[in-house]
Amino acid sequence: MAEAALVLIFASALMFALSRQRPRLRAAGRWVLGAAGVLLVALIVYRSVRISFPALTGTYEGMLFTSAVMTLLLLLFERRLFGGDHRIMAAGAGATFVFLAVLVSPVIPSTLMPPVPILRSHWLVLHVAFAFVGLALFTLGAVSGGVGLGVADPANADKVRDDAIAAGFVFYTTGGLVFGAIWAEAAWGRFWGWDPKETWALVTTLTYAAYLHLRYIRKVGQELARWFAIGAWLVAGFTFWGVNSLLPGLHSY
Repeated sequence: MAEAALVLIFASALMFALSRQRPRLRAAGRWVLGAAGVLLVALIVYRSVRISFPALTGTYEGMLFTSAVMTLLLLLFERRLFGGDHRIMAAGAGATFVFLAVLVSPVIPSTLMPPVPILRSHWLVLHVAFAFVGLALFTLGAVSGGVGLGVADPANADKVRDDAIAAGFVFYTTGGLVFGAIWAEAAWGRFWGWDPKETWALVTTLTYAAYLHLRYIRKVGQELARWFAIGAWLVAGFTFWGVNSLLPGLHSY
């Protein structure tokens, strides 16, 4: 199902990229993207049923969940938030395609295994789900920043960037730090332990807090904000994927 979703998302990205002044092609892109989203959600449900627990306990599941959330965000907010901007839709679908391309590659094993006992906690589910929703919103903010750098009329992309990052900050901080600390106390007997993943989660939160401070308090220019959104995403990406490979700790399962 992931491979089929990959093909559909690539097709939708192409449709959106070519849909300027072509409302029917844009509508077709939405339907194709929606079909990909259905496949991704179905795969999450299938894997969850197989292990009798929400499939959110490994790198594969995290990438899968993020891809599904990206798809749903694009579909839910296309008209209201994006103003029907085909460029943001194309960029967002393109970013989702990259996630899925990595997902179906040999880099990330898709082995389906029941979670170890320490992972069977509803606090873990909230921790991971909120954090990955935050990552999806940060990704939308980064691609909107990229769109803003490459178009002559970036006002809509700039608004999407700020709104997505502000919402992502709420989700990520709530899930990554608050729910994460509650789960850590239940699992390991302490709220905070400076594990590499915890440390980088804090770095990510502070990075995006700095972005919001610069945008809403200092009122920095849009050009700097666009580049900052892209750079901040690199920090978030390292937190989610790089830390597990380079700085193993208690979060390496």
